[in-house]
Amino acid sequence: MANHPLYDQVMKALGTVIEPELHKDLVTLNMVRDLSIEGDVAKFTIVLTTPACPLKDVIAGAARVAVTKVPGIRAIDVKWDANVPTDRRVHGRMNLPLRNILAVGSGKGGVGKTTVSVNLAVALALEGAKVGLMDADILTPNVPMMIGLQHGRPKVSDGKMVPFEVYGVKAISMGFLTDPDKPLILRGPMLHSAIRQFFQDVEWGDLDYMIVDLPPGTGDAPLSLAQSVPLTGAVVVSQPQDVAVGDALRSIAMYEELNVPILGVVENMAGDLFGSGGGEKLAKNKNVPFLGRIPLEAEVRKGGDYGRPVVLSMPDSAAAKAFRQLARDVAARVSVVQFQNADVIPLNVIG
Repeated sequence: MANHPLYDQVMKALGTVIEPELHKDLVTLNMVRDLSIEGDVAKFTIVLTTPACPLKDVIAGAARVAVTKVPGIRAIDVKWDANVPTDRRVHGRMNLPLRNILAVGSGKGGVGKTTVSVNLAVALALEGAKVGLMDADILTPNVPMMIGLQHGRPKVSDGKMVPFEVYGVKAISMGFLTDPDKPLILRGPMLHSAIRQFFQDVEWGDLDYMIVDLPPGTGDAPLSLAQSVPLTGAVVVSQPQDVAVGDALRSIAMYEELNVPILGVVENMAGDLFGSGGGEKLAKNKNVPFLGRIPLEAEVRKGGDYGRPVVLSMPDSAAAKAFRQLARDVAARVSVVQFQNADVIPLNVIG
């Protein structure tokens, strides 16, 4: 209804609404679609950069204030859609339909990195995103237990493994391919090959986010991952205490050397036992985003042991809510990184 007498005024009003993360207006970003005016109601769709947008209500509120200032418009009717930006380098180096590849790493073991990876993946799926979960901890894979898939082998179709799909997430792990009671002993080059095969020899399909759960440390696995595929960014997991923070600092330094953007730091297991604040202090000192803290709760551990992540088993718990917010914040950070790296602004071009 571009010929409606109020069309241009409404679009002009929407051109004053700033997307809070990208700091550009909705019209410039081509986020406004299908504007129509029926009586005194302006109807339109806002196309977000992620279905997990944490500021949807803020955008809607700002749009309502701006548009209802137009004489003759009393209200708005907003529909939502999402177009997750694509990391072009993935398509440039590997012919994979993956929009973004996110590493989840830590400087030391025992900080709950796999717990964060699994709940992050499931939480993104709950927000409506298409998500994959790759267990790149080849030697000691824990993802199968945490998603309740400890038995069975992936099917093969047209020469590629078909990942298991559970809780809305497509998953692959060396734990699906080996005997869980026997140790897997591999040298560095074999680890590199295994990680590459998880990208090339698995039928992932079209994914908005691939979450890669890395083993702890700064050794072969994260280096192989960074050499194999372009990483959109990394999430660094730490516990609150100083020893974990020190190891997380080394993990951040490694990603910086590899030119991998740091999406932010997560402080896991926060509470009376381990204290709190270490991860936030680290993020501030390194001038990287602090993505929040996950409280230490028994339900998180139970969810991992029973193969049902806490975001599903106890959705109203403080930990589950923290994971849901983490997913939204990570998705927002990915959009910002992609926007900053884009040669052009409109989302229909970079999406």
